[in-house]
Formats: sequence, structure tokens, C-alpha cells
Amino acid sequence: MDTQAALATLGVNPDAMTAQQKQDLDENGYFVIENALTPEQCKRMAAEVDRIAMLEGENAGNEVSQEPGSLRISNIFNKSDVFDELLVIKPLLSASRYLLGDFKVHGANIREPRKGHGKQPLHSDSVMYEDGTWALVNALICFDDMTLDNGPTRVVPGSHKWGPLNVPGENAADYHKRSHAQPHRWAVEGDNIADHVAESPLSGDVSRAPTDPFAPFDGEVKVTVPAGSVVVTNAHIWHSGTLKHTDERRRQLHLSYTRRDLPQQLVQRNYLTPQFNARLGEPMRYLLDVQ
Repeated sequence: MDTQAALATLGVNPDAMTAQQKQDLDENGYFVIENALTPEQCKRMAAEVDRIAMLEGENAGNEVSQEPGSLRISNIFNKSDVFDELLVIKPLLSASRYLLGDFKVHGANIREPRKGHGKQPLHSDSVMYEDGTWALVNALICFDDMTLDNGPTRVVPGSHKWGPLNVPGENAADYHKRSHAQPHRWAVEGDNIADHVAESPLSGDVSRAPTDPFAPFDGEVKVTVPAGSVVVTNAHIWHSGTLKHTDERRRQLHLSYTRRDLPQQLVQRNYLTPQFNARLGEPMRYLLDVQ
């Protein structure tokens, strides 16, 4: 089994990503799939998010990360079969093949900010390699509407092409390990992100870096989409969560894929349950890297 064979078995052909989606991914760093999920699917998955959140309480998300003011849940596929169908979103798999070549699941985490929270510094989830190749694709799978008031994700179209810029803290660490440099600390509100960038021997044009990573950035787009949409991103694009102003629900799954030679965020084989394993065919075991 290899990536090409796995995708072919799953019915992911070259037409799974349209020409327009490919163009948007190349130029802007993201594209949107509307109506990827039915209202019934969204309702079922949102209810399962609430069930797991209540069950896990303050421990929710501790397999990967927890965020003050936001609900996070990790390792979701081993906790419920409701989310299994999200592993076969064909345009997402096609985009991952296009950007990464041979790839595997990287992580799968629920995130929902609470009212008055959700604001993050502008950042990227990974950095472009020096040869211009990519490490990560991330999809925002929306079980609720993402509106201007409930903390939408903001993105800076085209910023994925700007090289190793604006990658403070934990995201820079892996890149800098590969280059024998020191990782940076995370930016916090009030920091000048150019100071973080200037520390890096691999930085590109520092003049692009925002003075305040929490402030609006020229050309940014706040992504608003209806429930059932999937926002597929080149995870090297600059983005962040924004402040949630209402109690309106905004349950969302961040499903990411990485190159096959890179580590997973959550090592799937370390968490694989007999129940989840029994539900998997060979192609999906390959893409999860649990075969």
C-alpha cells in the first residue's frame, strides 16, 4: 500500500479537487467546500462534541493541548465512530496529495472558543522548507456557522508564500531543530513579532512582519461560512482565531495532514483502540499510519 493506491481505493481521483479549488489553494492558500456535510451530519457531530466535552471535563484536549477560554478535544476518532466519515473528504485528501506528496493524518482536534475568548496572535502552523516544499495541510470542518460575531478564523491570503516568517514559539521549534537553531518562545499580546522573526537566521523579509500580531493585518480575511462547510488550508498561511463576541456555538474540527516523513501531532498507533481499528480498511490504516 502507498498513498496513491490508498487514495485510488477510496475513490479520490485527480478530479476530486476542481481547477478553481487548486487555483485558490495556490494563490490564496485556502479554498472552501460548501455543503460538505449535511445538516443531519452537523447536528450529530455537534452533539457528540458536547457529549465528549461533558464526559472529559477539565481533561478535555490534554492529549495534545488545552487553551484557556476555549474547548479543545483531541484523539476524537478513538472516542466515537460519528466522525469517521470526515476522513474521506475527497477534495481535502486530493489537496493533501497535491501539496505534500506522500502524506498521513497529522492531528484531529475540536476547538470552540467561549464568549470573550478565542483571540490568537497571527501565526502559521508550519513553515515553508528552504526548497519551497510544504509540511502541513489543515482543514476547518464546521459543525456550526462561522460568523463575524462568533470568533471566525482570519487568514492573510497569499502569506503562505512568504517563507519562514511569523512563526513564533512551538511552530518554529521543529523548523529550527532541523536547522540547528534555537526555537522561539510564543508571542503574547503586546509583543512585537518582528523581534521574534529577527532572531531567526532563516527569516525572509522581516518588513512583512506585523508590529502587533493581535492587530488587524492589511489584506486579512475573516472567513465566514455556513455549517457543513470545510475550509481547506495550506497550513503555512498566516491565520489566527479572533475574539468571540456572542454565546453562539462554533464547534469545529481541525483535521490536519502532514508529509509521511514528518511526525504526527498525535501518534495514532499509540492511541488506537480495538474498536477504531476494527472499523478501518487497509487504505485508512495506511493514511493514519497505524498499519
